[in-house]
Amino acid sequence: MLHVVHHPHYVSPASPGSSFSFDKYGLVMHALTESGAAPHLHQPEAMPRDWIEAVHDPDYVAEVAACRVPPDKARRIGFPVTERVARRAFLAPGGTWLAAKLALRHGYAANGAGGSHHAMADSGAGYCVFNDLAIAANRLIAERDAARIMIVDLDVHQGDGTAVLTAGRPDIFTFSIHSERNFPARKARSSFDLGLPDATGDADYLAALAAHLPAAIDIFAPDLILYQAGVDPHRDDRLGRLALSDEGLGDRDRFVMRQARRRGIPLASVLGGGYGDDRLAVARRHVRSILALHEAFDEAGPLAGVGTATLLDSL
Repeated sequence: MLHVVHHPHYVSPASPGSSFSFDKYGLVMHALTESGAAPHLHQPEAMPRDWIEAVHDPDYVAEVAACRVPPDKARRIGFPVTERVARRAFLAPGGTWLAAKLALRHGYAANGAGGSHHAMADSGAGYCVFNDLAIAANRLIAERDAARIMIVDLDVHQGDGTAVLTAGRPDIFTFSIHSERNFPARKARSSFDLGLPDATGDADYLAALAAHLPAAIDIFAPDLILYQAGVDPHRDDRLGRLALSDEGLGDRDRFVMRQARRRGIPLASVLGGGYGDDRLAVARRHVRSILALHEAFDEAGPLAGVGTATLLDSL
């Protein structure tokens, strides 16, 4: 059973003056149906404010909650924070946390949003309001659902916010392979970083991933992986500088899942970036990513340590 977290309020109208559209998140669900998949859908609750404030400055959280984000921060985010944007900003971390809880029970689950890896403590940035990955990881560890979490970020952009917000924590490992010359101009320091040159294609990308990810997993030995599966490394992405094909992205996702499966590590994925004028085409890339992860998960049967009866239970 494919477990997918979605909320209708993941979709909201574009903010005035912004080119960023949130309809991709509804189109992902359309593309899932179009693919013939019949996922078990789970609806998240908003992340409790205390858990967001454990990672973000309470004053900034209050600005988002009241829809009073100052213009300079709105410019960094890329759009004004309206009431519907704020509601979504609280829901997405709840969705990533729920996907992780589902993965711990079933082996794999996907959040149909999330991956807001540029958000910093006191401001959002790069279309990200709150950093759902850092928030979810912190809560999972604090509540003892996991002891060591690896955040594998394969978005075309470096996960700078995630790296900064989790810096110095021995229980969270941040792994980022990204386009070196892409946003952000000033990179943060992840636990592991690899910046790739422009136009890197399938073969070189997959070779780099194979050279570094298995060793990082073995050294850190996580008991949960949060996977930022951005599809913006695609050669046709409007904001990407890499050159992966549909097949290359699928091979990337299957490789990540196989590494997790071989070691008996549950994995939860989040959408991450994907940009283009044809938003349905972008949504279909996200769905192919989710399906590739699910197919690779299913290759070897139930996850080691997770019984068949548990796999059939709902959360």
